[in-house]
Amino acid sequence: MDARAAVVREKEQDFAIEEVSIGEPRQDEVLVRVVACGVCHTDLICRDQWYPVPLPSVFGHEGSGIVEAVGENVTKVKAGDRVAMSYNSCGGCNNCLSGTPGYCAKFFEANFTGGRIDGSNAYAGTIEGGSEVHGHFFGQSSFATYALARERNVVKIRDDVPLELVGPLGCGIQTGAGGVLNSLKPEAGSSIAVFGTGTVGMSAIMAAKVAGCTTIIGVDIKPGRLELARELGATHVINGAEENSVERIKEITGGGANYSLETTASPAVFRQSVDCLTRLGTCGLIGAAAVGTEAKVDISTLLLFGHRIQGIIEGDAIPDVFIPRLLELYVQGRFPFDRLIKFYELDEINRAAHDSESGEVLKAVLRMPA
Repeated sequence: MDARAAVVREKEQDFAIEEVSIGEPRQDEVLVRVVACGVCHTDLICRDQWYPVPLPSVFGHEGSGIVEAVGENVTKVKAGDRVAMSYNSCGGCNNCLSGTPGYCAKFFEANFTGGRIDGSNAYAGTIEGGSEVHGHFFGQSSFATYALARERNVVKIRDDVPLELVGPLGCGIQTGAGGVLNSLKPEAGSSIAVFGTGTVGMSAIMAAKVAGCTTIIGVDIKPGRLELARELGATHVINGAEENSVERIKEITGGGANYSLETTASPAVFRQSVDCLTRLGTCGLIGAAAVGTEAKVDISTLLLFGHRIQGIIEGDAIPDVFIPRLLELYVQGRFPFDRLIKFYELDEINRAAHDSESGEVLKAVLRMPA
């Protein structure tokens, strides 16, 4: 199968649209004709080699589309089904078997090595570049007109939702919403501060409203994002460039937030997200920093008094369960994630990446040529 794909050949270089050859699906694999794919922060930091994904590679891990063909052992979907694609996992380790696939023992091998878990690669060379191209990024590599996923990481999608919208549910939106609903599980009437109001943070704010939090604080330095955060459910917003976020949160909550969520990967902001908590408060850490990044917290005045720091991968979500729940909330008008999305064509991927990095757009979604 030949596909048009956005290929990154060198660190920090632009995407180039090339023709890639993809092998036939194995027994547990699903070939998907991609309709659209979200542009995620993780795609861009892997392009820039924060994580050592081999190059040249096809990235993209928030794909949605229509099943073209399935391997002989696949039973969950069939040709013609509408699907979203999410992260990959091995399915056989203790964490996968216990219902926490985001913490799969082979998560790196399944998502970041440029091949299958066994080291093989279904992606051959390109007409333009010639040399081997790595695929299987997050088990999909969906910056392309076709993607090869596994049965484990495709989710069948209901018919009454536009297919081009649903790809970002597979990572960024799932991560933010799941960070609240699955990981922190705030009680109705509790308070939460969300640091960073990008796609992940906005999804967390909408989820906090669904959960019944009565004090929802959005923290950012972009006024336009803070205005949208109010519209989507934040009861208070703080411009961190103009106010002391920790002092203001303690003032709003009468001593500190019950929960906080850090989405920026900034050590300084992470410290604020811990400092703003009340005693026995919990900070959820989502932001993906470069490997080796460290942050400091005060052991005596913070952690000793029952504060908790919880790392969160993929919103602790089981995609087959959580994505349909988010879509039901969307259909009911309670989770309007479509307000985060701006569409681009595949050949506009570098503009979409720039707009995402500059903060001009919250969630860029690429539409594939028919």
